[in-house]
Amino acid sequence: MKALAVFSGGLDSMLAAQLLRAQGIEVEALFFETPFFASARARKSAESIRLPLKVIDVTRPHLEVVRKPGHGYGGNMNPCIDCHALMLREAGDRLSVEGARFIVTGEVLGQRPMSQNLKALSTVAALSGYQGLILRPLSAKLLSPTIPEEKGWVRRDALMGISGRSRKPQMELAATFHITDYPSPAGGCLLTDPIFSRRLRDLLSHRPRCEVREIELLKVGRHFRLGEKTKAVVGRNKKENEEILSLARESDLVIKVHSVPGPVVLVVGEIYRDLEGLALALAVCYSDAADGQVAEVKVFREGSERSESAAARPKSDFRPFMI
Repeated sequence: MKALAVFSGGLDSMLAAQLLRAQGIEVEALFFETPFFASARARKSAESIRLPLKVIDVTRPHLEVVRKPGHGYGGNMNPCIDCHALMLREAGDRLSVEGARFIVTGEVLGQRPMSQNLKALSTVAALSGYQGLILRPLSAKLLSPTIPEEKGWVRRDALMGISGRSRKPQMELAATFHITDYPSPAGGCLLTDPIFSRRLRDLLSHRPRCEVREIELLKVGRHFRLGEKTKAVVGRNKKENEEILSLARESDLVIKVHSVPGPVVLVVGEIYRDLEGLALALAVCYSDAADGQVAEVKVFREGSERSESAAARPKSDFRPFMI
């Protein structure tokens, strides 16, 4: 008997897999990767318990969910119900391919009041199309029996009845499995971050069909909306400058402050003279130039390079443009 685990890499998903393995069930973990959550944590956690893991890119269908979630957002841009349903549907669609019979998740009843209450868990399962085949081992005794339990594939009496936000039951269970290396519950999904969410909301409002590299840019630097179709990203340190340059295209405008230490500024979208002048001033503003000091900058676009100059303006001049 084999199951597919929708695996985040957190303690709950590790325990869910181990509970089934303890019953002699083969478990293969699936991590669904997008620009909003990377697989590093899942890879490390799976390796620590020697759990086979496949990482699957679901960027395209997930972006559709983020743009227009049927069940709305959480506190920020996180469409948790629709997102979870998508992952369960993707896992379900792979059951026959992987030779598995059912799906496992580490969800805990009541751990997240909005997305893991009884109604939400039922909604997610129904949306996935695999309702009877989704087993939540950590809270199974508090939920209706699933097909794997009814058919005897899984012993219900060996599953758990955990609920609520306390981590104590999971930590105690982890000790019985000799699991000592696991991540803290915080973080993981950028869509729950207020600053990232604000930037993403701005991007989608101006570029509903944005490219993945535009989402990657949201993760670095300071962001400024210079025009309806124009945005600037300002590096905050050497590492960010390098990341911004790695995401630049020839059609973008790249500005480097030359005469004093300063940031790389990347301007994407429509670029015309007035906005270019604003971007030059922005670059000098965030350089080491004193207010009013004129600095030389290098401007790169479409394979060409030229020198310009601009005076440093107060940062307060650009606050209205900051995203």
